[in-house]
Amino acid sequence: MKKLFGTDGIRSVAGQYPLDPPTVHAIGLALAHSLAAVSPSPSVILGMDTRESGPAIAAMLTAGLTAGGATVENAGIITTPAIAHLTHTHGFSAGIVISASHNPWQDNGIKVFGHDGYKLPDSTELAIEDEIFRHLDAAKAASTTAIDVPSVDDADRADYIRFLLAAVPDLSLDNRRIVVDCANGAASAVAPELFSQLRGHDVVITHASPDGRNINEGCGALHPEVVAAAVTQHHAQLGITFDGDADRALFADEQGRVVNGDAVLLLAARDLQARGLLVNDTIVATTMSNMGLEAALKRSGIRMLRANVGDKYVLEQMLATHAALGGEQSGHIIFAGRSTTGDGLLTALLLLDIVHRSGRSLSELISDLKVFPQVIVNVKVREKKPLEAIEPIAAAIAAAEKELADSGRVVIRYSGTEALARVMIEAESESLMRHHADTIADAIRAELGI
Repeated sequence: MKKLFGTDGIRSVAGQYPLDPPTVHAIGLALAHSLAAVSPSPSVILGMDTRESGPAIAAMLTAGLTAGGATVENAGIITTPAIAHLTHTHGFSAGIVISASHNPWQDNGIKVFGHDGYKLPDSTELAIEDEIFRHLDAAKAASTTAIDVPSVDDADRADYIRFLLAAVPDLSLDNRRIVVDCANGAASAVAPELFSQLRGHDVVITHASPDGRNINEGCGALHPEVVAAAVTQHHAQLGITFDGDADRALFADEQGRVVNGDAVLLLAARDLQARGLLVNDTIVATTMSNMGLEAALKRSGIRMLRANVGDKYVLEQMLATHAALGGEQSGHIIFAGRSTTGDGLLTALLLLDIVHRSGRSLSELISDLKVFPQVIVNVKVREKKPLEAIEPIAAAIAAAEKELADSGRVVIRYSGTEALARVMIEAESESLMRHHADTIADAIRAELGI
């Protein structure tokens, strides 16, 4: 079992373990030693989102990396997928992003990419954890000076923007007005310049004024209803909204309705299939994707596989099955051969390209997606004990599974990035859905709640 790494790196309240200065220094030292075992002169590119704790964590992490023999390039404020892209195209040994993605500003995190631009496999993360714990006592006893590295953010951002534009060379917005919500996060440093370079653009940029504490606050992919309302307000034809580090995107159609990752998977899968690019007519989604997506894909002769939640696990199954497309309902979408991780900006451009080539509206392209009623209840927990081992919780889950049978789904899991249990119920009957979601959530609160 991993003790530090979750489904998307190491994440915590900034300044608290494991993001306290000694542990961050130990993380940098362990990463450098891990890289030095493969390359005698390891190099690392480092970027961050807009949280006020980012620079301090970066400086302490750099101190650990440098002490371990690595050189560090600071890309400044930049998106997570940009670091993944720059890592493998510029020949870095690893890429690191300091971000807590969709979490509130008080949190932060450390995500690591290998030299190939892919997130590290669980086995590598476990080995790095062992190395971290070996250095932790010495790091706590030492007085370590943080190291600030000057940022070369303009050059790195320009390189990434060129890559994005090259992915859709004939894209035009066809004079459509679109609203882009940057979540006061990393997209704020990239999206305005990117969208200004599109042909026929009429773009309204919102929430692109980060102050270190307003990331994800009442905006972005955590609150897609905000961009949906802005589409109506600005008489726009489409809305795009990113999370804090812009590795995922959600959308709004011209009628001001939220369009999630399931709908994006549907239209992208059909487009790839029509062009003969959907390998084995198969895509990879997760346990959270709606049964309605599976049904719509089946009508088009497309098979949907389910992976565990987390875009790294989607990618693992994509690689194993040679799938060309995979993603999550939350908006992480991966296009094989184009990206090594979820990329919100790339997803947005490719969706705009599909809309442009089709000559149809976004709502028309996904009109036959009929979703089952679905609810997700998040329960704060004090610890993450195996749910099946706690009798009242296991009984509530078993009752839901028995009653819903073939007319719904029950998915109960712990968050990999927060102290939460997520209760997802999907059913043809909305009343049954809510009944079982509330019953299971109440059982978890009674046994494990804060």
